[in-house]
Amino acid sequence: MNDQHSRQQLVNALTVRQAHQSFDDAIANFPAAHFNTRPPGVPYTFWRLLEHLRIAQADILDYMQNPDYVYRKFPEAYWPPPDSQADEASWRNTIARFKADLAALVAIAEDPARDLVAQIPHGEPGHSILREILIVAAHNAYHIGEFGILRATLGLW
Repeated sequence: MNDQHSRQQLVNALTVRQAHQSFDDAIANFPAAHFNTRPPGVPYTFWRLLEHLRIAQADILDYMQNPDYVYRKFPEAYWPPPDSQADEASWRNTIARFKADLAALVAIAEDPARDLVAQIPHGEPGHSILREILIVAAHNAYHIGEFGILRATLGLW
């Protein structure tokens, strides 16, 4: 197995528009008037969905790096409160923090000193950097696609 190739594939899964929409494409020119819109039949707003993406990604990054990691209550702790609202500053903050954590994950994936398949020392049996990055990539792709579909259903492109 080519280590550099494998690392690049992980980075691509996190950042490159391949079989799914990219984060930047999904949020591009999103109308501020709809940050707090809740699409019909959906229990959350557009901002709460983005904040969920950020929280989940940040949690996995913390799990990978922090020997004192504390498990969050699932699913409540992975979503902002149901009545929370976003303004322009909080929308931008969510996006900036999501991108910063994504960059940290990319740096981990690219670091040849990191063994991608080794057990995370403080983690559960079988949990490796490879596993955690794949979970983030799949979770992000799922919800970014959801964001795009919800946006389309409301004609917000």
